[in-house]
Amino acid sequence: MVRQWVVGTSLGLAAIGALAASETEAKAQEIQLTGPLAGAPNVRKLRLHREGRFEVAPTFSFSLLDEYRRTMVVGLRAHYNIKEWLGFGVWGGYGLISYNTDLSDQIQAKSPRVPQTNVNIPDPSKVTAGVKDFGEQTAKMTWFAVPQVTFSPFRGKLGLFRAVFPDVDLYFHLGAAFVGLSERSDCTATGTKNCTVNHEMNSRVAIAPTFGLGLTFYTGRLLSFGAEYRALPFEWNRAGFDTKGTGNNGNFPDNKVDSQDRTFKFNQMVSLFVGFSFPDLKVSE
Repeated sequence: MVRQWVVGTSLGLAAIGALAASETEAKAQEIQLTGPLAGAPNVRKLRLHREGRFEVAPTFSFSLLDEYRRTMVVGLRAHYNIKEWLGFGVWGGYGLISYNTDLSDQIQAKSPRVPQTNVNIPDPSKVTAGVKDFGEQTAKMTWFAVPQVTFSPFRGKLGLFRAVFPDVDLYFHLGAAFVGLSERSDCTATGTKNCTVNHEMNSRVAIAPTFGLGLTFYTGRLLSFGAEYRALPFEWNRAGFDTKGTGNNGNFPDNKVDSQDRTFKFNQMVSLFVGFSFPDLKVSE
């Protein structure tokens, strides 16, 4: 038994040494399919929900993580898809509903009205016209116009309740956002637009990049629905406060409200939509 083990071990070591000594080159062999699968596409009878189709989708959106004012937006999205994975179009919306957060209500109810706060918080006994309530001077997004490009790299099926299996795709969007804002108008320490008595609002347009992702469920040849996340980062004065303008690096109040008081905000929105696509979808070979 010992002799057989010694002989077997010796032969094994000799074989390993021979393999190590010989110089071999690894080569990948291309597999050639023959028969009915030769030259066949990866997927057959794929429903092309996007390629060559125009989509119109009513949307309902709401802003996220707002400090002072929340906004709900009704809108419309229109897209044409050049390929199944690539499309372009536009989304637009109007801020139909806007209301104060609890923080705004607390500031209005509990903040003291003293000369030191009159620049930032309206004192009804001092303000002669316009805004009388802190919530009325908080900025809001009033309208949106967004040209954008969409990429749809992932698609498949999703089982719902083990009974419904809709086609689903995940898409990314990238574009430029034109956002209409209602923001506290500029005022100064003295003059006709004195900040202690002037808390009126003004309109301006902010231009910002926008990007995000969405999920689309296709329930038939015409109809789809889904949800979308959108980011719109830009600077604006959401509270209407005087926070900057003087001192070290301009980081102290200067009794004026102007563009220096705007701060950066990573604005975010979530949208729900129902899409209608035409002409009729195509099916791959």
